[in-house]
Amino acid sequence: MKVKLDIFEGPLDLLLYLIKKNHIDIYDIPINLVIKQYKKFLGLMKKLDINIAGEYLVMLAELLKIKSKMLLAKKEEEEVPQEDPRQDLVKKIIEYEKFKGAANFLKNKESTYLNLYRPGFEFPKEIYIEVSIFQLIEAFKSAFKEAPRDVFFEIVKDEFTIEEKMHQLLHLFLEKEMMSLEEIFCKAKSKIEVVVFFLALLELIRLKEIVVFQKEPFGPIFVSQKSFLYSYA
Repeated sequence: MKVKLDIFEGPLDLLLYLIKKNHIDIYDIPINLVIKQYKKFLGLMKKLDINIAGEYLVMLAELLKIKSKMLLAKKEEEEVPQEDPRQDLVKKIIEYEKFKGAANFLKNKESTYLNLYRPGFEFPKEIYIEVSIFQLIEAFKSAFKEAPRDVFFEIVKDEFTIEEKMHQLLHLFLEKEMMSLEEIFCKAKSKIEVVVFFLALLELIRLKEIVVFQKEPFGPIFVSQKSFLYSYA
């Protein structure tokens, strides 16, 4: 089964996420670390049978090319200063960050404008931060590490479907308006069930049935139906 989702923003978004997550100076990117983590994300996407657009592989090739240029420059030890091979990449990421910031600004303005015309509108008491797909994958990876070891060796009949888990999640939100991602993954009793829960979450996000957010940067991830979040917006 291959899962195709329209919620990935592209390789530059992944690079920007890795830079912020690791508190990296954007003008001095440790290329080895970025390549290692970038490949881990692609590997996890493949394991989940999520289609990876060709642009992600093109970016990986570009990162490896930059790495080889940096290694050659060190070996040659030329006296003449060489141009930093990362320079073009840094320009692309900075430009992407500017456009992403502008898009988020306009999105927030649109949301505020629409809410101004709702009866009984009040400004939000809490500010929610939108979660990226890469933060979700990171949380999914952590869920595997924290799960009890015996769960992974349990023999379980493969009887879970994405549709069933989508209905289960929506039913959970009728009982509880908001749940942390950890609460959701804890309901799984096997490795395959964790995977199907995660894919069901991604599909519900794509269908705009649920939203995932944080109350602070890189804080715990919460999930709720859109109606709940709008009641605070």
